[in-house]
Amino acid sequence: MSHDEKSASGTYASPPCMAREIAPDYFDPLATDPEQARDVARWRGAERNRLRAARDRMSVASRKDVSVSLAKQLQRLLINRFNGGRGKVLSVYWPIKGEPDLRPLMAELHDEGVTIALPLVEVKAAPLAFRRWTPDTRMVRGDWNIPVPPPDAEPMTPDITLAPLVGWDPAGFRLGYGGGYFDRTLAALAPRPVSIGVGFHTARLQTIYPQPHDIPLDFILTDAGVQVERQERP
Repeated sequence: MSHDEKSASGTYASPPCMAREIAPDYFDPLATDPEQARDVARWRGAERNRLRAARDRMSVASRKDVSVSLAKQLQRLLINRFNGGRGKVLSVYWPIKGEPDLRPLMAELHDEGVTIALPLVEVKAAPLAFRRWTPDTRMVRGDWNIPVPPPDAEPMTPDITLAPLVGWDPAGFRLGYGGGYFDRTLAALAPRPVSIGVGFHTARLQTIYPQPHDIPLDFILTDAGVQVERQERP
């Protein structure tokens, strides 16, 4: 197995395209070959399962430490780049499946003048909708039983949106849960909000083998700080 196949965390994953055996640096992100697309989808599914299993094995204390560190890093980024987020609409997320928990920071940012929104699925296979959240919001159960603001909560359009990462790569691409909702949302919103992927530093991949529909994020932020900051958008 080659060095290129080894991830930064020391784990191994096979590349999804046999062409890599011919040219180790080969990958065409604009390719639409159905067989390659199927290979990438299978590879992503396997990596998604591996990374989620690693996350599930973390102790409660370790996961809490990561959440606290990530919240500090996010607050620092907001202060350095966005005046703390004051006067902005910031879309966060309600943590599920072992994701870092930023709810204490949500309340703190709200008190500092940041408008907090949460994403939700209103229409299947369509861009996400956003509703306003405050510490007094009485949440209801949405799709996949995820708590969301109620239907009478004010609809919002985010200026900055967070995207929880299952995995991430140094080019700014995100491995999510596979539903495509976040990419659809970024493609549909105009102007496009600033996108910040947030997650575990240990979830780094060499590449997610980006496909034509994948949109790179503006920032990748982990518990170790800013890992990616894109200067230009595609």
